[in-house]
Amino acid sequence: MPATTDQQAALRIASGRKPFVEPLRLGERLKELRLANQWTLEDVSQRTGLARSTLSKIENNQISPTFTAVQKLINGLGIDLPQLLTPPRAQPRTMGRRDLTRQGKGEHHPTPTYEHELLSCELAQKRMIPFKTIVRARSFDEFSEWVRHDGEEFLMVLEGEICLYTEFYEPLQLSHGDSIYFDSDMGHALVSTSTEDAVVLSVCTHGDTT
Repeated sequence: MPATTDQQAALRIASGRKPFVEPLRLGERLKELRLANQWTLEDVSQRTGLARSTLSKIENNQISPTFTAVQKLINGLGIDLPQLLTPPRAQPRTMGRRDLTRQGKGEHHPTPTYEHELLSCELAQKRMIPFKTIVRARSFDEFSEWVRHDGEEFLMVLEGEICLYTEFYEPLQLSHGDSIYFDSDMGHALVSTSTEDAVVLSVCTHGDTT
């Protein structure tokens, strides 16, 4: 059975011959798809089984993806090959964008340790991801592993008190009005130390916003 156009394109990539698009454009397209879906490199890594370092190198044109990597991207991201190989769109200039979120009207994502409320969800391709979190955890032992994600994070305590555990520093107590800026690729976890669940506001950047 003759190979389809999609298969032929994939085989050209796998064989090292000139692909359907240049590797740089493929990396840009992967990044475009990732940011459009508000995925971090860790999100894509979990979906595809490819290491974050590999994904970063693909996006930055440091390596060309193998056939196996292309297949993992297609399957993990739920797209077909033409979608992955479509050249990135020119990004329009953005002026005066805004996105209002009324109190309690964000997207709620509860977990055993946190209850996140994502804010400004209608605005696509944001350079920052703002969210409000109710900290349910009362002990560091409630976390099976460190929380970590690409980029940097600004955090401010809105209500109550928390203890911020980080991978390379001693636990830090934060009270209402206190704030901190940190590398969110560093393992971290929040625990409420006040009588009521603490509430914090966080603003995260993507790992690469250029």
